[in-house]
Amino acid sequence: MDGLDSTQLRTLAAVVSEGSFEAAARLLHVTPSAVSQRIKALEETVGQVLVRRQRPCDATEAGRPLLRLAGQLSLLEREALADARGPLGGDPGRTRVAVVVNADSLATWFPAALARLPEQPELSFDIRQDDQDHTAELLRDGVVTAAVTAQREAVQGCRVRRLGAMRYRALAAPPMVDRWFADGLTPEAAAAAPVMVFDRKDQIQHRFLRTLTGRTLDPPVHYVPSVPAFNESIRLGLGWGLVAEQIADADLAAGRCVDIAPGRVLDVPLYWQHWRLDSQVLTALTAAVSAVATESLR
Repeated sequence: MDGLDSTQLRTLAAVVSEGSFEAAARLLHVTPSAVSQRIKALEETVGQVLVRRQRPCDATEAGRPLLRLAGQLSLLEREALADARGPLGGDPGRTRVAVVVNADSLATWFPAALARLPEQPELSFDIRQDDQDHTAELLRDGVVTAAVTAQREAVQGCRVRRLGAMRYRALAAPPMVDRWFADGLTPEAAAAAPVMVFDRKDQIQHRFLRTLTGRTLDPPVHYVPSVPAFNESIRLGLGWGLVAEQIADADLAAGRCVDIAPGRVLDVPLYWQHWRLDSQVLTALTAAVSAVATESLR
């Protein structure tokens, strides 16, 4: 088999990251026909279909290892070029690092980690959001370089370190407490009272109820896939829900919400996983994420 062509690999990465052949062509400053020809040539080299031609385009199982390789080569290539040229050698081009983070981390402590990095004008981030139980899938697929995840086992080709635990408290607005939780979060109340859930991947409310009651309950659910709207819905009495303590503490202190399960919390361990590369960017990012997580998490 012929060797892999770096231009074709970059084109594969562009198609998947941008979601279409046309968008990839705009990013790469070539025609859609050129993008199609490069992908076809790469598929002929590998002997496998690498891209699902859909909206948005996605890598096939055969394409995922090559997608990961493309990202790794791009990162190392730009760093090597910058080092070779030196501080006066001109702009080697921007390095874009894709990272996936769970919603509550993204809404609380993670932006501070990005701000903690030394200033690098040539560096830009592509931050994705997904449930902490699913973020490692994007890392495994080669779509992102690093992930905040609940998965403690290292994805193949990655390093993993524990960040700490994000603590959640069960909150409800005072009128909802009066209506549903006069006797606390009993199994009967938990089965009947509406609960806020971030999206259909979010299982922490139901996990908390199983731990608290020893039962598998099926309460009425409101799905609200936005951290600010999710928390505001709890404050307005639409339902009860688990709120990250960084946000919950302020609502409790202000009297906007009540802890309906005093003394009972849910701790979700979080881990940082990233490609196993000797990369200056990944080293600096890992140091910043670890430092801010130590300050912010349990």
